[in-house]
Amino acid sequence: MDYMLMPLRRYFDFEGRSRRKEFWMFFLLNTIVVFVLGGMLLATGYSMDPYGGSSGGPFAWLLMAVLGLYWLAILIPSIAVQVRRFHDQDKSGWFVLINFVPYVGGLIVLVFMLMEGTRGPNRYGPDPKEGEARGV
Repeated sequence: MDYMLMPLRRYFDFEGRSRRKEFWMFFLLNTIVVFVLGGMLLATGYSMDPYGGSSGGPFAWLLMAVLGLYWLAILIPSIAVQVRRFHDQDKSGWFVLINFVPYVGGLIVLVFMLMEGTRGPNRYGPDPKEGEARGV
């Protein structure tokens, strides 16, 4: 659970390095939250049918607002943890902009997020795995 919340504690921290575990646990947390909110939204009867249908009522709109606010709240920490993952691989944080390449950008960043970081210290800081190995 600590790794899931670490990017939220390091909200605007674009410096240093982050382990794969930190990135993927944060990704898992966000996926769970979005699925729960989305499931609740579907349970209200919300429909995106352009020809009418059920709109779900005021509770559905409240859930959509909560989902939108959640997305805005995690936008900065999501970018920051990606930047720190690139730093862990001794790459510039500007590699995050690859996400904007149409069709393949997200896939390329996904591959980078799966890659292991450089062992030992690099120009962005000490290896985050070393502190854990020493029991710190």
